[in-house]
Amino acid sequence: MKKEDIRELTTDELRLRLEEEKAMYTKVKMNHAVSPVENPMKIRGIRRGIAMIHTELTVRAKSEKDKK
Repeated sequence: MKKEDIRELTTDELRLRLEEEKAMYTKVKMNHAVSPVENPMKIRGIRRGIAMIHTELTVRAKSEKDKK
């Protein structure tokens, strides 16, 4: 997921997407522990996606706080 795509989503959509990404990350990590994943870089991509979503949520929270 690209930064532009993340910025276009609403805050509620971001929270939902974050939960989906975390679930996917857990699933991929468990599968990788049992048998090697075909593309181990997928784990890194999911982790980075989670981090980008967290960053965007933090930025939005700070901007809302500053507006008040």
